[in-house]
Amino acid sequence: MTPRIDRHAWYSRFAKAAARFSGRPRIFTLAVAMIGVWLVTGPLFHFSDTWQLVINTSTTIVTFLMVFLIQNTQNRDTEAIQVKLDELIRVTQGAHNALLALEELEEEELDAFKARYLALAAEARARLDLGAPDTDTPEA
Repeated sequence: MTPRIDRHAWYSRFAKAAARFSGRPRIFTLAVAMIGVWLVTGPLFHFSDTWQLVINTSTTIVTFLMVFLIQNTQNRDTEAIQVKLDELIRVTQGAHNALLALEELEEEELDAFKARYLALAAEARARLDLGAPDTDTPEA
């Protein structure tokens, strides 16, 4: 299986690197230090509207940009996990292949699968309460 060529790979690489960079303890410490400097300069600027605007604008811009970067890395991580789970289902003898790519189903279809597995769990718990083992395959 060959990986597809992503026209937007530059953004993925950038988002991944930026998220990794911004998640480091030193960067958090730097952000806390910047807020500290802002607080200390408050009396110097008489807690003016401009003084408040500087921190509000700065944090809004950083937050706005970070949302997109974090969402990109989260989407990629989630997709990778789903593919790995699909592969585990595919190679497990007796697994239900209908569960592959379950995240792509519509809400009603997903609810039907969930209801089926909730019923299986309830049956298994009832058998467990009666002293039966909880290691079988119910469909077998």
